[in-house]
Amino acid sequence: MATASTRERIVRSAAALLAEGGREAVSTRSVSAAAGVQSPAIYRHFGDMSALLDAVAEHGFEDYLLTKGALTPSGDPVEDLRRGWDLHVEFGVSHPALYSLAYGQGQPGVQTPAAKRAGAILAGQVNAIALAGRLQMSEGAAAHLVHAAGCGVTFTLISMPQDQRDPDLSARAREATIAAVTTGGGADDVGRGRRGAVVAMRAMAPELTGLSDAERALLVEWMDRASR
Repeated sequence: MATASTRERIVRSAAALLAEGGREAVSTRSVSAAAGVQSPAIYRHFGDMSALLDAVAEHGFEDYLLTKGALTPSGDPVEDLRRGWDLHVEFGVSHPALYSLAYGQGQPGVQTPAAKRAGAILAGQVNAIALAGRLQMSEGAAAHLVHAAGCGVTFTLISMPQDQRDPDLSARAREATIAAVTTGGGADDVGRGRRGAVVAMRAMAPELTGLSDAERALLVEWMDRASR
């Protein structure tokens, strides 16, 4: 269909400009020239340049999101989170302009579609840890902490000259973050283990169909208060 092919051509042209010259290289004029279309076509298909850039971010993140979403569970949800972290940082360092477009230019309270999709995958990984009884804080708090730490490490590495990057920075930050949000999985800390059990019960609440909606809501309230 002509409309679909024109839209795809615009996105691919903008993505190529972004990879070659960064965000500043992506303008209405440059994209129009690269895609072989008139500038009104961009606004007809996307509404504005912001929407086009969101589409470029999703296009560029597609392989990464598919890879991260398709990671085969290892049987250890904490190890799966570790693998997801490494994939995230590796992608960002390898595609700095695209990563910055997805994570670094948002407005307060607004996430790009690509960041939302990646966040949903992270939330699933955190939920798996909670269900295993190994999360020592709420799922939301854990996901926010992992996201903040992972993005911070990635942007830090991007900002450094390649020959000055600390090869161990990401691994150290990853392990510190994982230690902060998870239990050890054994009897190393009774308090952390009990909190993990509470968070696990909170994570299972939606699946307890034997309870009424009101009972599940009350259970969720109790578990949230207990986890704090």
